[in-house]
Amino acid sequence: MKYLSGQSNYDKFPNVEVKGFDHAAVRGWNSIVNTIEQRIQGQDKHILVIDTYHGVNHNELLDQLVAPLSPALVVSMDDAKYSEEHIFAMLERNITNDRVFGVIAPHKLDEFFDSKKLQDLKQTVSDADSGLIVVMGHGARLVAEGDTFVYADLARWEIQQRFRRGELGNWGAENYNEDVLRKYKRSFFIEWRVFDRYKTKLLSDVDFLLDTNTAFDPKMVSGEAFYAGLIQATTQPFRLVPFFDPGVWGGQWMREVCDLDQDKPNYAWCFDCVPEENSLLLKYGDVVVEIPSQDLVLTQPRALLGDSVHARFGAEFPIRFDFLDTMQGQHLSLQVHPLTEYIQNEFGMHYTQDESYYMLDAGEKASVYLGTKSGINPDEMMDDLYAAQRGEKSFDDERFINQFPAKKHDHFLIPAGTIHCSGSDSMVLEISATPYIFTFKLWDWDRLGLDGLPRPVHLDHGKEVIQWERNTEWCQEHLVNAITPIAEGEGWREEKTGLHEREFIETRRHWFSQPVLHKTEGTVNVLNLVEGKEAIILSPDNKFEPFVVHYAETFVIPAHVDAYVIQPYGESEGKEIATIKAFVRG
Repeated sequence: MKYLSGQSNYDKFPNVEVKGFDHAAVRGWNSIVNTIEQRIQGQDKHILVIDTYHGVNHNELLDQLVAPLSPALVVSMDDAKYSEEHIFAMLERNITNDRVFGVIAPHKLDEFFDSKKLQDLKQTVSDADSGLIVVMGHGARLVAEGDTFVYADLARWEIQQRFRRGELGNWGAENYNEDVLRKYKRSFFIEWRVFDRYKTKLLSDVDFLLDTNTAFDPKMVSGEAFYAGLIQATTQPFRLVPFFDPGVWGGQWMREVCDLDQDKPNYAWCFDCVPEENSLLLKYGDVVVEIPSQDLVLTQPRALLGDSVHARFGAEFPIRFDFLDTMQGQHLSLQVHPLTEYIQNEFGMHYTQDESYYMLDAGEKASVYLGTKSGINPDEMMDDLYAAQRGEKSFDDERFINQFPAKKHDHFLIPAGTIHCSGSDSMVLEISATPYIFTFKLWDWDRLGLDGLPRPVHLDHGKEVIQWERNTEWCQEHLVNAITPIAEGEGWREEKTGLHEREFIETRRHWFSQPVLHKTEGTVNVLNLVEGKEAIILSPDNKFEPFVVHYAETFVIPAHVDAYVIQPYGESEGKEIATIKAFVRG
């Protein structure tokens, strides 16, 4: 089945070309070693601090960077870290026994170290009277500020790949072969929070940022150039690096439209604007440095998000765009997301996963399951779900759950507490709030996951948050294509497509064949080109260079940009195309 007329032009590796720093980054261990050697040359004593994010390969750093520098002394942070047993006891309450859900941990990095041993390491560094002293490992800056400070960073997606390959365990744990979902859970709820709190204070102070995402192909950029790249990103449109993943229900649309590896059986997910998970590429001359896009959110929240969004959410990017592909695939799991008070009380998150399904494409029999059928008995439905969970029967979805037909460009709104899932033969652009793992699966169509294990079902959580009054009539009136015309002019029209009043995200769709002026109104905008081959984004007063986007690409307009114009471009000139835009309501 063909989903495109012509070739794919989807850009899988978008980057921000940083101006004025063409020679500020180097690639490969030899060049990195030479750069560091120039810093320490001719000094009687030089302290090199190499602090690291969770998952960075310390053995590679020792062999390829530290050893060639011939240090007089190497101080390892592992010597001061608490034992695995001590760390587990400290974290057990937040780890929980659940396979998927933990509780957001409040810990700081220094709590994972024995304070006396930390002091001993500091004294060791102080007592060394000459030569190169290297302090290396997680939390190295707790021991010394250093004459040269390198921070070795790693994107969360690459951490997850190392989990899957069995190369990596959680920090402070030798659990390399543990279930990947449990390793991810511990990272999401605990260690990534701890490391992000810690590194936020350090990133503005680095002499060098070290990209360790690709084994034995590192890149290093000066701290000045790194920070300049972050600042520049807040002044222009940009895209994050999308990543794609197969799934038991996955489809075939993204394989063609996004020009993906033909050897994978399917592609289920694409995260193309989830800054907690995605990477950001900064290009310095010929060197492209990959950083967690979270670095941008943590260090530039006001310019990126805008004052009002920053005041409400802090240094968190609250809008998420991702793809769910079931074209020639299967139904998603039937699911529900927690209410705000439930996610706060149970998991320590301060806002919940309200969302919507925008249909980028749809087959003839596409549908969305949404809300409960009018007149059902909630107790009978829960009994049926529990019986299905025990393997006694299949859940009778036709009896209990609404199934609405779906076509291209329909928009289904899904405030938390609403039972939902996308059916097969659907291509969904999911527009939602960011807490993206808080899905209570209720029924998974008798399937196993790709790992051969039953996919987790959370009926006990789900029954606490299902909003039973969201029945057939209520969903039809409030959640299915709640589209209202807003404004129009020559060659363009604007529509409000949601979201529901319980959700903090507003969405607007523009159909246009002529240039359309947008204003951020002081808040971050996230958009996707949902119709048309390509478009170009221009600054009315030339504050940023023209930026081209292609069909199905998600892009970010920082609050700091203020005004921008979108118009058809290239093969789309003279044709009507469309964008969907999301922003936080005032």
